Amino acid sequence: MSLPHITLETGPQPQHSIIWLHGLGADGEDFAFIADEMKLPLPVRYIFPHAPKQPVTINGGMVMRAWYDVATADFGTRPDVAGIRASQAGIEKLIAHEMQRGMPAQNIFLAGFSQGGVIALQTGLRHAQRLGGIIALSTYLPLAETVAEEASAAAQDTPIFMAHGRSDPVIPYALGKSSAEKLSGLGYALAWHEYAMPHSVCMEEVRDIEAWLRQRLNLNLG
Repeated sequence: MSLPHITLETGPQPQHSIIWLHGLGADGEDFAFIADEMKLPLPVRYIFPHAPKQPVTINGGMVMRAWYDVATADFGTRPDVAGIRASQAGIEKLIAHEMQRGMPAQNIFLAGFSQGGVIALQTGLRHAQRLGGIIALSTYLPLAETVAEEASAAAQDTPIFMAHGRSDPVIPYALGKSSAEKLSGLGYALAWHEYAMPHSVCMEEVRDIEAWLRQRLNLNLG
């Protein structure tokens, strides 16, 4: 059974799908505005999944939508490996469903903010086929020590857009930057963007994502 999700299509017969993952405590509605805000001249199918509800340790065990548990604010220690891999499997099912509908893997994009970005990177780098791209916002590279071993050869050619706020109080800018540098060092084609913002999304960033997507879709800018 696939994750519950919202589907929005910007026109008839979309030839590209973007699976967009929300952050901790939010839900699929959180980024639904992107479907109207992003001005892409081809019809796109947006899929906004809802993470399962679970207790989150760092928030006193409060039950909320989360892609995995967080034990400490030091994201490099005590990762919820089982939770990360379970969410990866859930997103793989959504990718498989899109492919069953006739969408080629190279026309499927993964995007995510914060925890959602973690799962977008975790899944996209390990997917057996090259995807259209990975958009990872205000996030970090999960299970970094296993990437070189687990990443698929095909995913080596999957382009990555990473962005971070320089004053992010939740996921430190330095962690996002070092994650991008590690991926670049492993040979991934990565575009890095940074903004004068906290743990959020700004319109300048949305415009940069839009321009990046236009390039990926082999469209002329402007």
